[in-house]
Amino acid sequence: MLEKIRTLVTNPLILFFLKSSFLFLLWIIVYDFWINPAQTFDLFVIDQLLTQGRFILELLGYELIPDAVYDTDYRTLGLDGTHGVWVGDPCNGITIFALFVGFIVAYPGKLLQKLWFIPFGIITIHLLNVIRIAALCIILLEAPDKLEFNHTYVFTTIIYSYIFLLWYWWANKLSNA
Repeated sequence: MLEKIRTLVTNPLILFFLKSSFLFLLWIIVYDFWINPAQTFDLFVIDQLLTQGRFILELLGYELIPDAVYDTDYRTLGLDGTHGVWVGDPCNGITIFALFVGFIVAYPGKLLQKLWFIPFGIITIHLLNVIRIAALCIILLEAPDKLEFNHTYVFTTIIYSYIFLLWYWWANKLSNA
Protein backbone atom coordinates (compact mmCIF):
# COMPACT_ATOMS: atom_id res chain seq x y z
CA MET A 1 0.00 0.00 0.00
CA LEU A 2 2.76 2.44 0.95
CA GLU A 3 4.62 1.57 -2.24
CA LYS A 4 1.50 2.37 -4.33
CA ILE A 5 1.20 5.77 -2.67
CA ARG A 6 4.92 6.44 -3.22
CA THR A 7 4.56 5.47 -6.90
CA LEU A 8 1.56 7.79 -7.31
CA VAL A 9 3.29 10.73 -5.64
CA THR A 10 6.42 10.33 -7.78
CA ASN A 11 4.37 10.12 -10.99
CA PRO A 12 5.00 13.47 -12.78
CA LEU A 13 1.37 13.83 -13.86
CA ILE A 14 0.01 13.13 -10.38
CA LEU A 15 2.66 15.41 -8.86
CA PHE A 16 1.66 18.21 -11.25
CA PHE A 17 -2.02 17.68 -10.39
CA LEU A 18 -1.29 17.78 -6.64
CA LYS A 19 0.90 20.90 -6.91
CA SER A 20 -1.54 22.78 -9.11
CA SER A 21 -4.51 21.78 -6.92
CA PHE A 22 -2.67 22.96 -3.81
CA LEU A 23 -1.71 26.26 -5.46
CA PHE A 24 -5.28 26.83 -6.65
CA LEU A 25 -6.69 26.10 -3.19
CA LEU A 26 -4.09 28.42 -1.64
CA TRP A 27 -5.05 31.13 -4.16
CA ILE A 28 -8.75 30.80 -3.33
CA ILE A 29 -8.03 31.16 0.39
CA VAL A 30 -5.67 34.12 -0.01
CA TYR A 31 -7.90 35.91 -2.53
CA ASP A 32 -11.24 35.33 -0.79
CA PHE A 33 -10.02 36.17 2.71
CA TRP A 34 -7.39 38.89 2.18
CA ILE A 35 -7.00 40.29 -1.33
CA ASN A 36 -10.62 40.70 -2.42
CA PRO A 37 -12.02 42.04 0.88
CA ALA A 38 -9.31 44.72 0.96
CA GLN A 39 -10.20 45.72 -2.63
CA THR A 40 -6.87 47.55 -3.04
CA PHE A 41 -5.37 45.22 -5.63
CA ASP A 42 -8.67 44.61 -7.45
CA LEU A 43 -9.32 48.34 -7.77
CA PHE A 44 -5.75 49.00 -8.88
CA VAL A 45 -6.05 46.46 -11.71
CA ILE A 46 -9.50 47.76 -12.68
CA ASP A 47 -8.17 51.32 -12.73
CA GLN A 48 -5.37 50.19 -15.05
CA LEU A 49 -7.86 48.43 -17.32
CA LEU A 50 -10.04 51.55 -17.51
CA THR A 51 -7.12 53.92 -18.08
CA GLN A 52 -5.57 51.76 -20.79
CA GLY A 53 -8.95 51.01 -22.36
CA ARG A 54 -9.70 54.75 -22.41
CA PHE A 55 -6.35 55.33 -24.13
CA ILE A 56 -7.15 52.80 -26.87
CA LEU A 57 -10.63 54.19 -27.47
CA GLU A 58 -9.37 57.77 -27.65
CA LEU A 59 -6.57 56.66 -29.98
CA LEU A 60 -9.24 55.17 -32.24
CA GLY A 61 -11.04 58.53 -32.22
CA TYR A 62 -14.05 57.66 -30.07
CA GLU A 63 -15.72 60.22 -27.80
CA LEU A 64 -15.97 58.87 -24.27
CA ILE A 65 -18.66 59.44 -21.67
CA PRO A 66 -17.41 61.89 -19.04
CA ASP A 67 -15.79 60.39 -15.97
CA ALA A 68 -17.89 60.48 -12.84
CA VAL A 69 -16.31 61.58 -9.59
CA TYR A 70 -13.98 58.68 -8.88
CA ASP A 71 -14.84 56.46 -5.97
CA THR A 72 -14.61 52.73 -5.34
CA ASP A 73 -17.89 52.10 -7.17
CA TYR A 74 -16.92 53.90 -10.38
CA ARG A 75 -15.65 51.17 -12.65
CA THR A 76 -17.26 52.22 -15.91
CA LEU A 77 -15.80 52.93 -19.32
CA GLY A 78 -17.98 53.84 -22.24
CA LEU A 79 -18.50 55.71 -25.43
CA ASP A 80 -20.67 58.78 -25.74
CA GLY A 81 -24.22 57.64 -26.43
CA THR A 82 -23.98 54.54 -24.20
CA HIS A 83 -24.17 53.82 -20.49
CA GLY A 84 -20.72 52.21 -20.67
CA VAL A 85 -19.47 48.87 -19.47
CA TRP A 86 -18.92 48.20 -15.79
CA VAL A 87 -15.78 46.23 -14.86
CA GLY A 88 -16.36 43.97 -11.87
CA ASP A 89 -13.85 42.01 -9.84
CA PRO A 90 -14.36 38.78 -11.82
CA CYS A 91 -13.55 40.69 -15.04
CA ASN A 92 -10.29 42.24 -13.89
CA GLY A 93 -8.25 39.14 -14.78
CA ILE A 94 -6.60 38.58 -11.40
CA THR A 95 -7.95 35.04 -11.02
CA ILE A 96 -6.87 34.25 -14.57
CA PHE A 97 -3.38 35.52 -13.71
CA ALA A 98 -3.35 33.16 -10.72
CA LEU A 99 -4.52 30.23 -12.83
CA PHE A 100 -1.78 30.90 -15.38
CA VAL A 101 0.93 31.37 -12.73
CA GLY A 102 -0.17 28.24 -10.85
CA PHE A 103 0.20 26.12 -13.96
CA ILE A 104 3.67 27.48 -14.74
CA VAL A 105 4.86 27.13 -11.13
CA ALA A 106 3.48 23.57 -10.82
CA TYR A 107 4.88 22.42 -14.18
CA PRO A 108 8.55 21.44 -14.31
CA GLY A 109 10.97 23.93 -15.77
CA LYS A 110 13.97 26.09 -15.03
CA LEU A 111 13.48 28.91 -12.55
CA LEU A 112 15.12 31.48 -14.83
CA GLN A 113 12.69 30.58 -17.62
CA LYS A 114 9.75 30.93 -15.22
CA LEU A 115 11.02 34.30 -13.98
CA TRP A 116 10.58 35.92 -17.39
CA PHE A 117 7.69 33.82 -18.71
CA ILE A 118 5.32 34.47 -15.78
CA PRO A 119 5.51 38.30 -16.08
CA PHE A 120 5.29 37.99 -19.87
CA GLY A 121 2.11 35.92 -19.54
CA ILE A 122 0.52 38.22 -16.98
CA ILE A 123 1.26 41.35 -19.02
CA THR A 124 -0.03 39.89 -22.28
CA ILE A 125 -3.16 38.48 -20.61
CA HIS A 126 -3.76 41.93 -19.10
CA LEU A 127 -3.30 43.63 -22.49
CA LEU A 128 -5.75 41.18 -24.06
CA ASN A 129 -8.21 42.08 -21.31
CA VAL A 130 -7.73 45.81 -22.05
CA ILE A 131 -8.52 45.14 -25.70
CA ARG A 132 -11.56 43.08 -24.63
CA ILE A 133 -12.95 45.94 -22.53
CA ALA A 134 -12.37 48.50 -25.30
CA ALA A 135 -14.02 46.16 -27.81
CA LEU A 136 -17.02 45.67 -25.50
CA CYS A 137 -17.43 49.46 -25.37
CA ILE A 138 -17.47 49.60 -29.17
CA ILE A 139 -19.91 46.68 -29.37
CA LEU A 140 -22.20 48.44 -26.89
CA LEU A 141 -22.29 51.46 -29.19
CA GLU A 142 -22.51 49.68 -32.54
CA ALA A 143 -24.50 46.52 -31.72
CA PRO A 144 -25.78 46.56 -28.13
CA ASP A 145 -27.81 43.40 -28.67
CA LYS A 146 -24.53 41.51 -29.26
CA LEU A 147 -22.86 42.67 -26.02
CA GLU A 148 -23.89 39.80 -23.76
CA PHE A 149 -22.99 37.09 -26.29
CA ASN A 150 -19.57 38.62 -26.94
CA HIS A 151 -18.88 39.17 -23.24
CA THR A 152 -19.98 35.70 -22.19
CA TYR A 153 -18.82 33.52 -25.07
CA VAL A 154 -16.55 35.19 -27.64
CA PHE A 155 -14.13 36.96 -25.32
CA THR A 156 -14.11 34.15 -22.76
CA THR A 157 -13.15 31.76 -25.54
CA ILE A 158 -10.44 34.10 -26.80
CA ILE A 159 -8.90 34.67 -23.35
CA TYR A 160 -8.88 31.01 -22.33
CA SER A 161 -7.58 29.95 -25.75
CA TYR A 162 -4.71 32.40 -25.35
CA ILE A 163 -3.91 31.04 -21.89
CA PHE A 164 -4.01 27.51 -23.29
CA LEU A 165 -1.54 28.61 -26.02
CA LEU A 166 0.75 30.07 -23.36
CA TRP A 167 0.59 26.82 -21.40
CA TYR A 168 1.23 24.83 -24.57
CA TRP A 169 4.20 27.04 -25.40
CA TRP A 170 5.55 26.55 -21.89
CA ALA A 171 5.02 22.79 -21.75
CA ASN A 172 6.33 22.03 -25.23
CA LYS A 173 8.94 24.68 -25.96
CA LEU A 174 10.23 26.38 -22.84
CA SER A 175 10.05 24.04 -19.85
CA ASN A 176 12.54 21.45 -21.15
CA ALA A 177 10.57 18.89 -19.14
